[in-house]
Amino acid sequence: MKRLAWIFAFSLMMSVSASAQSAPTVSVAKDADAQPRMFFPRDTFWGWAQFDLAPPHNEIDPNLCAGNAGQYGGVNAPCSLFARYMLSGMLEVRPFGRTELRRFMVFGAPAFLFGKTIPQTLYTWSPDAIGIEHSWGVGIFIAKGFEFRVTQHFLFDRLGARDKNLGTADLGNNGPWGRYMTVGVHKSFGTRRW
Repeated sequence: MKRLAWIFAFSLMMSVSASAQSAPTVSVAKDADAQPRMFFPRDTFWGWAQFDLAPPHNEIDPNLCAGNAGQYGGVNAPCSLFARYMLSGMLEVRPFGRTELRRFMVFGAPAFLFGKTIPQTLYTWSPDAIGIEHSWGVGIFIAKGFEFRVTQHFLFDRLGARDKNLGTADLGNNGPWGRYMTVGVHKSFGTRRW
């Protein structure tokens, strides 16, 4: 029985080897005349998304409520804008595939916050929507991984029933950084393994 299995395996390997040798070779060289499309080439979109969970006693603080918010109502304090969950990401759009316009790109980076927690007073796993912090900008690729970027960061936008003043502990909607605009240089390096 073992001998028949070996004969079968050997004949199968030989047939696979023969078919591989007789298969026509495929040219891996790219056609020199092939160019990307002018508008919206295949690699127009690049980005990433990330989901974060903050364990109890380590909540994400978007700086919308004072750290001592629990003193203004205990577990029923109206200002409970400390996040348990965050969904964030980055999307880069490079709409041009040819000419010098291919160096141009537009990007956006939103961060959505969810939760209902008051430090040292109330710890829940509630997925209540808090709001969104977002920024966008434009960039121009210079050379060797360097990009010139202009970024606009907006104020925090509250969502739903939390889009109002929530009492004495409410710090307003400036968020952790407030509103600002920057001009900078971005450097990329290395290559992705996958």
